[in-house]
Amino acid sequence: MTASTQAAKLATPDFCEGIQYFGEMLPEFETYGREAAIASGNTSISDPEDPAVVFQTLLAADALRYLTLQITASKASGHPGGFASQVEAFAALVMLGHKNIVTEVGHHAPGFYSAMFLDRSLEDMGIETVQQLRDRFREHHGLLGHLSGYIPGILSPAGPLGQGQHFAMAAARLHPDKLFPVTIGDGGLGEPYIMSSMAHFHTAYPGMTNFLPVLVWNGFSQEHHSMVSTQSNEQMMTYWHGNGFEEVVLVDAKDFDDQDQPGNYVDSTAFSFKQRLAFTKAVLIAADEAAKSALSGTRTVLIIKQLKGAGVHARGAKSHNLYAMHTLDNPDIVKALQARALAPEAWQLVRTNFERAGGGPASRVVVTESVLELPEIKDLPLEEYPIGGDPKVATTAMGRLVGKVGECDRNFLVTNADGNEASGIANINQALKIIHPTEDPLYNQKPGGQVYEPLSEDACAGLAAGSALMGSRTLWCSYESFAINGLPIWQTVTQAMAELRRPTPSTVTLFTAGALEQGRNGWTHQRPEVEAYFAAMMRNGNVFPIFPPDANSIQVAYEWALTTKNKGIVITASKSPLPIRTTFAQGRKAIEDGAIALQEASGSKTVVFAVVGDMVLLPVLEAASALAVQEVGVRVVSVVNPRRLYRPSDVAWDSCAEPDGDFLDDAEFEKLFGGDALIGVTAGASGMLEPIMLRSTAKRDTFAWKRGETTASPAELMALNGLTAENFVKRAMELVS
Repeated sequence: MTASTQAAKLATPDFCEGIQYFGEMLPEFETYGREAAIASGNTSISDPEDPAVVFQTLLAADALRYLTLQITASKASGHPGGFASQVEAFAALVMLGHKNIVTEVGHHAPGFYSAMFLDRSLEDMGIETVQQLRDRFREHHGLLGHLSGYIPGILSPAGPLGQGQHFAMAAARLHPDKLFPVTIGDGGLGEPYIMSSMAHFHTAYPGMTNFLPVLVWNGFSQEHHSMVSTQSNEQMMTYWHGNGFEEVVLVDAKDFDDQDQPGNYVDSTAFSFKQRLAFTKAVLIAADEAAKSALSGTRTVLIIKQLKGAGVHARGAKSHNLYAMHTLDNPDIVKALQARALAPEAWQLVRTNFERAGGGPASRVVVTESVLELPEIKDLPLEEYPIGGDPKVATTAMGRLVGKVGECDRNFLVTNADGNEASGIANINQALKIIHPTEDPLYNQKPGGQVYEPLSEDACAGLAAGSALMGSRTLWCSYESFAINGLPIWQTVTQAMAELRRPTPSTVTLFTAGALEQGRNGWTHQRPEVEAYFAAMMRNGNVFPIFPPDANSIQVAYEWALTTKNKGIVITASKSPLPIRTTFAQGRKAIEDGAIALQEASGSKTVVFAVVGDMVLLPVLEAASALAVQEVGVRVVSVVNPRRLYRPSDVAWDSCAEPDGDFLDDAEFEKLFGGDALIGVTAGASGMLEPIMLRSTAKRDTFAWKRGETTASPAELMALNGLTAENFVKRAMELVS
């Protein structure tokens, strides 16, 4: 370190503690760095072509590169390369006053954390210096390896690729006056299902253009060239135009290269300083143009084309992540940090601009840092059907309530992959209308409706779960067999809700047309293994699969779901008319306790049937009658809310942001499930019975779904899976003999 650098270090701001290297003062600083480009009291720059603005944006880009590389190298772990290739665009958007920035690239996390540090958002979690930023990267209760709502100022999670656009669109729908840029990596561009989800959103909401995809076109994915790396600029622009984007704004670093770098993707940090400024100016102008276009009703995308790893320790896919040797002493790391090092005065200038941008730290101003005000839901039209009366369709009973919710809350959204009528919930479409540019009363569709029906479960789950994360009520409806295609983002959101620092409405689903009702369609429509997914997620602490046995139970289940926060609630029910077996009072108790006894008969020995599902109760109750003839006592218990049946120590409930620690105690569990033998029965995955099997001390066995087949009736399909009264009776007698 030179004497001048040492002298500069003595005058550094406190937040710079932990910075490894400081640079010399740039000659241009005296001219363009005397005052912050974002003046006191302002929220953005006034002119993207102002030389001082351009200079200070370039400083911000280098500050972001430096911090991203230093914090990852401090743990020899993390992903600096992708974010480094687009920092000029990120810095430009911040300088233009846009703080509601989303990403679909979880590997950009250290870059986002660097931005949150610079604008002081991370002070909310006790990170005030670069040293603390380094220390808490990738540590428990620190800065997670991928983005999470646990971090102040971060709008949404990011881990699996292909999800960020859902969060941007959800936020744009709820906040039409704000811009929501979403960075998309060219390596992830082909992930399901970025472009198709945006295309349907544009069709459903043609005037809602205030989300701005920012394509990070750097030529590489994680370990190889990206699949779009061979496209020309014209081909890439045509691709976006062909997918409904009217304005495509592209800035190619190659156009500014004065160092004769080979290939179509170049590193702007290798340019002369004059050309670095020219490139930064072009990005600022492009970002300003794109932002104004998106906010004025034009479908717009911003593309920054620059080599992956620009300005960090390596280039191309080799820059994607660090390995064990990439410590702060590694020569490549040292060289890159020294090249990007800023003088202390420059660090202070960057911080001042970032703090003022958008009106303050992101942790104060982004839309997810406050609770979205929701209208009250009054007078749900609950209708209690008499036990023993005419069979009713449970989904239809719930659909009536859903219509009322939409009537009370105009932001409420129902999503379904074009199947509400087939699921017995045509009344939802009738009440709320399918969103479509073609008005047609025959199909209950019109512009401005509240039912979003793309033929993509990813798009359905994405907008519904994303909107719930952003603070709005939603309902995602699907067939049980198809829901698996939308679960990745739903799982991301439920985990984010568990970590979230604010309450938000639970993300609620309704899965219908279970395997037993789809016999004639064969195994393609019979995939109840999705229940194993939810069974595993129950241990997260905030996931609640609900299995109402009838049309009364489903109504009180949805009534309860509407009152909850930060949960993932999965209601699975039949679309066929089934007997009424519970009252409202019993249904509410089943939600609270986890289960309800439907039928009990005494005998010399007692067999307990723990049943998950509605239609599968039919052969169980038939078996109960047969056992009663043989003077065997039987208790049939409907398992409605299995999460309540775990032991508290089985579930990570106490680590959730909105903890729910209600579990059925041992005495009450024994009242429901105590007996000489216990038989768990489900027409889905056996994992859903785990809470009961863990706690029961009786002789026990399980009957569960095995596989799908083409059949003529539900009874035949159940028989193929061994779910028959004869089999239940036989096994019960073996257990109690």
